[in-house]
Amino acid sequence: MKQLTAKEVQEQLESGKELNIIDVREDDEVAEGKIPGATHIALGNLPIEMHDLDQEIPYILVCRSGGRSGRAQEIMADEGFDVTNMAGGMLTWEGKTE
Repeated sequence: MKQLTAKEVQEQLESGKELNIIDVREDDEVAEGKIPGATHIALGNLPIEMHDLDQEIPYILVCRSGGRSGRAQEIMADEGFDVTNMAGGMLTWEGKTE
């Protein structure tokens, strides 16, 4: 399974690369701040909502520590998505949040 560190994701964003980030945390966690531009789909809703996503686009998955996004990665990869887990999750994120 593919992984990036929070620093690698932050560097790509700061260099102007357009990333498709999905935050799989719960509503109350996302309310405390998420990566700017990230789409919020709680892990429990992912099996239904991922069918609205474009399978041609690579996605980066984020949660609090990397565990739930790892599970989300397995779920989406099984359906043919190109997904990368942000290792360490928001606990290791040092970039801006919204």
